[in-house]
Amino acid sequence: MREKRILQNKAYLYLTEFFAGMSVMAVELGASRLLAPYFSSSQIVWTIIIGTIMIAMALGNIYGGRAADKNPNPDRLYARIVIAAIWIAAIPAVGKYIIVGISALLIFSVNNHFLIWAAFLACMALFVFPLFLLGTVTPSLVKYTVDSLADNGKTVGMLNAFNTVGSILGTFLPTFVTIPAVGTSVTFLIFAGILLLLSAVYFVSAGVSGKKAVTGTALFVAFCLAGSSDSFAFWESDLCYEGESVYNYLQVKEDDSSVILSTNVLFGVQSILKKDQSLTGMYYDYALAAPYLADAGEKEPMRVLVLGMGTGTYAAQCRRYFKNVEIEGVEIDEKITKLAKTYFELPKDIEVYTYDGRAYLNAVDKKYDVIMVDAYQDITIPFQMSSEEFFTLVEGHLTENGVMVVNMNMRGGQEGNINQYLADTISGVFDTVYTVDVAGSTNRELFASNSGDMRLTMEKNVARISDRRLSGMMKTVLEEMEAYQAKDYRMTDDKAPVELLGMQVIDELIFDEVSYYKDIFKREGFGGLLKEL
Repeated sequence: MREKRILQNKAYLYLTEFFAGMSVMAVELGASRLLAPYFSSSQIVWTIIIGTIMIAMALGNIYGGRAADKNPNPDRLYARIVIAAIWIAAIPAVGKYIIVGISALLIFSVNNHFLIWAAFLACMALFVFPLFLLGTVTPSLVKYTVDSLADNGKTVGMLNAFNTVGSILGTFLPTFVTIPAVGTSVTFLIFAGILLLLSAVYFVSAGVSGKKAVTGTALFVAFCLAGSSDSFAFWESDLCYEGESVYNYLQVKEDDSSVILSTNVLFGVQSILKKDQSLTGMYYDYALAAPYLADAGEKEPMRVLVLGMGTGTYAAQCRRYFKNVEIEGVEIDEKITKLAKTYFELPKDIEVYTYDGRAYLNAVDKKYDVIMVDAYQDITIPFQMSSEEFFTLVEGHLTENGVMVVNMNMRGGQEGNINQYLADTISGVFDTVYTVDVAGSTNRELFASNSGDMRLTMEKNVARISDRRLSGMMKTVLEEMEAYQAKDYRMTDDKAPVELLGMQVIDELIFDEVSYYKDIFKREGFGGLLKEL
């Protein structure tokens, strides 16, 4: 039979294993980027992605082995690959709508672990089926490639080797090549196209009816036309910029008064430029208290380091309100720095280093009057920048009366929340810690120093501020800041559960936000809810 001739070419079967392995890893990495704007790219979300994909692959292995024993017709295997390819190609077109739909349903029915449930169900709906089909590849190919028991070990080993090498490429290519260059949507389409081409070659070479290949190609083209857009925020029509980097989904939005950067989680403000150069109305304004607490406003020069530079909001404010200030920024995402220069008027003479914040402190021996810690990985501070060891490193880079200011973006109400852990950890390193809640937001600013007189120092300095709005802001900080009373919640490099703690606070915030709408839904059903919205 003609189909057996192509199967006798083991190189083609090894290529099938190679591209199947490559596509599985590419889809897994694409899944993380597809989910990140909605659920973050935290370790928790990664765990869900890996876990669901491993379940799908395990079930596919079982089914593929049984199917190959029962009916070893290779047409069935390559038909499954075609179906997997079409499904993967459909993800860019329909995936974001499914994610939003699942989230909308769950937000009214789940009170705890919302992000976990939403991410899990989204993974199940979008990725389990195609990867289940790709999981059938290896046991089926074993059936076709093993000629005798004499060399079955060698043959199976070669199949696994090709799968592993393909998986390695499928790991590196999306991360370093396709996602930064053409985006997540096109990445899905590229690897779907590879699988479709692989199957088409089989059907044509084996002389099998080309109906499957033609149908698959037509659907693939349709999904390419419908899903090649890299827009995650499909409800937005006037974005200045939307794209992806190695680390983040990025979005720049502009209105009459400001330019805003949002990353991974679609809602929220990560950086802002006020066009009239006024105060931002956000936590950056509160953080301006740090130079006054450090008595650094009159220093020549005042040295400021920003860990988590973003597009330079805090740096620009320091430059605006303080004379002779030297500012260095550390930002791990080089693309954000480029956006800062394009859209956010970041001064050219402010040096920004593309580095991890902690690694940067390990690499330099400079001391600073103010160190701003505002580094976030989606919803939480990265664990390596939340531990006692990290804050000890920061303390070692401060001048004698220097001040560290930390932006804590989620105020928790429960005992043992993430802010309590952070503040207790910092209190174990610094002699004096003050906190102040940012009005109209969930942020809390923390100021830490080894100077016990920093509040008195600020009172003296605030009296000298000539700018009326800044003076009013600093007086507000003075009135509302409180000396922190530490307990015994500590985080170390060995144990820093920042993501679980962050998820706990997110549950609280979501519950508070939707409780009003839940009450309407209970009383009046969907009709009342739609009317209210």
